[in-house]
Amino acid sequence: MHTAIRTSAVTGLLLGSILLAQAPGPTAAGGNWPSFRGAAASGVAEGFPLPAEWSVPGSRNIRWKTAIPGLGHSSPVVWGNRLFVSTSVSGLGTQEVKIGLYGDIGSVTDPSVHRWAVYALDAASGKVLWEKTVRSGVPAIKRHPKSTHANATLATDGRHLVAFFGSEGLYCFDLDGRLLWQKDLGVLDSAFFMVPDAQWEFASSPVIYRDKVLVQCDVLKGSFIAAFSIEDGREVWRTARQDVPTWGTPTVYASGGRAQMIVNGYKHAGAYDLETGKEIWRLQGGGDIPVPTPVVGHGLVFLTSAHGPVAPVYAIRVDATGDISLKPGETSNASVAWSYPRDGAYMSTPIVYGDHLYNIRWNGVLNCYNARTGARMYQTRLGGGTSAFSASPVAGDGKIFLASEDGEVFVVRAGPAFELMATNAMDDICMASPALANGVIYIRTRSQVVAVAAAK
Repeated sequence: MHTAIRTSAVTGLLLGSILLAQAPGPTAAGGNWPSFRGAAASGVAEGFPLPAEWSVPGSRNIRWKTAIPGLGHSSPVVWGNRLFVSTSVSGLGTQEVKIGLYGDIGSVTDPSVHRWAVYALDAASGKVLWEKTVRSGVPAIKRHPKSTHANATLATDGRHLVAFFGSEGLYCFDLDGRLLWQKDLGVLDSAFFMVPDAQWEFASSPVIYRDKVLVQCDVLKGSFIAAFSIEDGREVWRTARQDVPTWGTPTVYASGGRAQMIVNGYKHAGAYDLETGKEIWRLQGGGDIPVPTPVVGHGLVFLTSAHGPVAPVYAIRVDATGDISLKPGETSNASVAWSYPRDGAYMSTPIVYGDHLYNIRWNGVLNCYNARTGARMYQTRLGGGTSAFSASPVAGDGKIFLASEDGEVFVVRAGPAFELMATNAMDDICMASPALANGVIYIRTRSQVVAVAAAK
């Protein structure tokens, strides 16, 4: 809501395991972008130069543009020379997305038959390699005016491609679009818990870790997390959660022979043993509409959320156990290294890049902290106070890329002092988080995928 194989699957899986245990934080080697925000949701890809400036109408530093029908906020994922996105096409034709800073909680009424589809593009040229219609029918859950029926980003390990459309099902394909298995997880009602009729549609993206597909399904009734076999869809474990609807994607952190599945939440943010689904730690006290995904760096888990009485940012030690909730008046304890009660982001996932944590709020206020200590390096505003930010930042080549809903991509130089390097207009709405791979910035707008790269 309010996101041809060149490397062998084995290599990719081993790389993922190594990256997850790195410090300061997981980073992609720059070649593949396998899931939401890349490896371990880090949002970082290094090893290639990235342009600070480009022009969509003038085609400067624009490698290609490919139109995608329908609506989808799922981010592009890239493996080798293939890029994958999903979409949902309404039977009514043109679909609108209402962007901006507003508080409308109502749903979009569209009882037409929709078509959910997955697209594979050539990452070098933008040519459509194949299109697969996954399902056709009337959506089980309505969407928010700013949402779509294809919010969840795909996930791939180089052999499998997993698509999750909430109530419309969980699907696994090979990279040529052949369906391997599918699961019906029932009606997943992602609505505002205070006004259940305000349905906003599902958005949590699947994550692949080794031989498992991980999902977080916090909904109005029967919330759970689960792990499924990547090979045949068999349910490996399922753990019930007592939480309101959330829209964040889980993150995997592995170190010392143990892997954790880390999730955001309102009543229950926390970590679970990836092999068993058993709880490791829990934290209460966040915004009541959790959207951002947890990120890990410098031995800390960074959690943020907003809406309601608090909008916290937490830095949690990766070896935390038990109930680590802060007591009234506390900003830290044995497991919480530091926190801020009112700096939290509503939509965007923060990013750890180098020694710093960057967190952009819905209204464009960007905070930079020393990731280890929590010391604030700077606070500034992007977008002039009139633009909303839902897409999550990504970073590489010493630059941080932050896209506003209005379609402006702000390029900020990484470091403890603020420096705006450039502002680039995409001439379209930007709700999906960009992807980085092989020196290309892949930006999905309302109507197309745009490949941005320095001219050869």
